Amino acid sequence: MPEHEEIRSLLSGTYINYFHCLKIVEILKGTEAATRNLFGRYSSQRMKDWQEVVSLYQSDNTYLAESGSLLVRNISYEIPALKKQMSRCEQLALESERKAEECLHGAAEQKEQYYSNCKNYGISGEDIQRELQSLVCDVPSILRQTGADAAGLLPAIQLYQACVAFVCDSSPEHVLPLLRHVQKHGDTTVYEWRVGKVPERVERNEKEVQESPKCSEDGEINWGDFEVQSTTSETNSGPEMTTGDIDWGVSLEPQAAQVDGISWDVGEEITETITVLEAGTEVPPGIARGSDALTVLENTETRNQFVDELMELELFLCQWLQSMDCDTDIVTVTQFQSAPSILQGQNREKVVAMVSAVRSLIARLTDRKMRHLFLILASPRYVDRVTDMLHQHLRQAELLEKKSEAWVERGRTARAERESLEPKVLLTQERSRELQRQIEGDLSRRYSNRPVKLMGTGL
Repeated sequence: MPEHEEIRSLLSGTYINYFHCLKIVEILKGTEAATRNLFGRYSSQRMKDWQEVVSLYQSDNTYLAESGSLLVRNISYEIPALKKQMSRCEQLALESERKAEECLHGAAEQKEQYYSNCKNYGISGEDIQRELQSLVCDVPSILRQTGADAAGLLPAIQLYQACVAFVCDSSPEHVLPLLRHVQKHGDTTVYEWRVGKVPERVERNEKEVQESPKCSEDGEINWGDFEVQSTTSETNSGPEMTTGDIDWGVSLEPQAAQVDGISWDVGEEITETITVLEAGTEVPPGIARGSDALTVLENTETRNQFVDELMELELFLCQWLQSMDCDTDIVTVTQFQSAPSILQGQNREKVVAMVSAVRSLIARLTDRKMRHLFLILASPRYVDRVTDMLHQHLRQAELLEKKSEAWVERGRTARAERESLEPKVLLTQERSRELQRQIEGDLSRRYSNRPVKLMGTGL
């Protein structure tokens, strides 16, 4: 084809119909004018080929069927498919934006939960393992302070003892034994609570990490600086012991042999005796070892008993306070006429103060931070579990942030695809309108230029 801008634009489309061929022939009439003879025919093979294409189109009105088929396909399939794809891209972009926001919101919640849990543990979250271990160092001082504050529970304990002695007619010594001990002596060792006197020596079991034996280069085990001492002592006329030999203290002289050839005599009289101690858990008197070396509030069993007795005292005081708020009948007044003065001299303000003091100690030992610290004391591996649990929140937050970035990229791709489809839709609509006008013009010429209008195109 000749270098012509309009021909290049006509041939750049996805399809070429009859009307394009007519335009190409009109253009070639100008470019191929030099090949026209006296009879109005063209000797150019290019012109002959395109005129043949037009004549083939016009036979049996084939071009009308093709043009109608192209128009129907554009209206029924091409344009709706492009618009539907644009709608999907728009929907995907909106959904990606929503998903990205949800992921960012979830990441923020995970971080907020991480810092909230760190706050409950009493740490900042910068170095979880080190901060938890540093908190454990403060537990003994907290327990000592708790034991010292228990001294203020004496009025409440005396009130409970007096009530038990008056109402139940039983010995008050059996009431709250551990709580009374801590109130009087503080947070002592379990040995002092169990035996009733201060131990002479406290031996706490500290975990020691021993190094394993190292192997030398020749493959032998290095047991450390262990020297084999030589012995130069001689048995009765026996041979001299060399370095590394063992002296069993048995004479090997042939004169000591008996008739049967076996000598049971030893070289010298053994004066030392060997004492065999039976294996067991017996501890010498006055020494606190093992669980007895722990304080009452450090030991899990005694600490639980201490909390149980505090709750028992709290329930009693709450019941006593409730009975003070209720109207007393004549029977109750008559019964308490002979009660001790400590029962009759109580007022609401004193009992409320007692309840507040007891609840303060219970909350101090049972809050979430202390529970975790007690678990750390009981099992050092608990620190690793807590660290992993808290880091899980950060890992989830990081994962959600990466998902948010992926959704943002996906939405950006969908919007770019929609923007690339929009010009295609406009171009297809414009060519369909042009094809519709061409079909209407052709039909109009067939019927004496009567107006022809194609309906139902929606263009």
